[in-house]
Amino acid sequence: MTEVTRTRPVAPAPRTPPDAEIPAATPIAGAEPAPSWTADEMMTIAAARTLRDGQACFVGIGLPSTAANLARRLHAPNLALIYESGTLGSRPDELPLSIGDGILAETALSVVSVPEVFNYWLQPGRVDVGFLSGAQIDRFGNINTTVIGSYAEPVVRLPGSGGAPEIAGSCREVTVIMRHRRRAFVEQVDFVTSVGHGIGPHYRAQLGLRGAGPTRVITDIGVLEPDPETAELVLTAVHPGHTVEQAMAETGWTLQLAGDVTFTAAPTTAELDALRAMRTVGAR
Repeated sequence: MTEVTRTRPVAPAPRTPPDAEIPAATPIAGAEPAPSWTADEMMTIAAARTLRDGQACFVGIGLPSTAANLARRLHAPNLALIYESGTLGSRPDELPLSIGDGILAETALSVVSVPEVFNYWLQPGRVDVGFLSGAQIDRFGNINTTVIGSYAEPVVRLPGSGGAPEIAGSCREVTVIMRHRRRAFVEQVDFVTSVGHGIGPHYRAQLGLRGAGPTRVITDIGVLEPDPETAELVLTAVHPGHTVEQAMAETGWTLQLAGDVTFTAAPTTAELDALRAMRTVGAR
């Protein structure tokens, strides 16, 4: 039986009314806000800011890889990037096209087998944070990358799970990056590929899952985090240029607000310059 450490629940703060004025985020010390940015750039930078120097991060391709490599360039030079293909401590100069890209192995501290990545590093809880995305996510952070519609007769057959279920179950914490659309943020996912908080509080502990599950969902509108009492995702921050009403309109359940909803700090010129300087392998 896996030992599960239980933490004492924290009482949730009073809800912020939807029409309340949201306080601006504290500017980053010594940083100049950039004049403009795209939604994907805001998501990537917001995700990069959550990573801390010295952490071990299980990285997927796309926005998660971009965010992790951006963090390593900006404020977390000792961030250890782990890719599913078995590369540990990769430090690519360019963004990889896939988890099997040669640049990951060439710049890694070590290359191990895929079973070793999962059996020795991930499942025992040695990875601090994992990045995930999906086609659907529900109010408890469960993710679907398998089917839209019924499993037997799906409307759309999706790519499937890959290593996502293990990442969701075993990383100490999980950050989800998804575009905020009503068709993706649903009351209940059509299929649970990667378990979040199941059907509510204590569900993960009942399953014996080692990790804390999704601790934040970063979208192109704002940031959602699980309520400490109910485990339901609530809105905790809104990105500059967006509103609480937008987040609520693009969510398929009645989105609740945290007690201290804030604006995300705008991207700085330094962050955007570093992000825009990053190139994908083979791109001109």
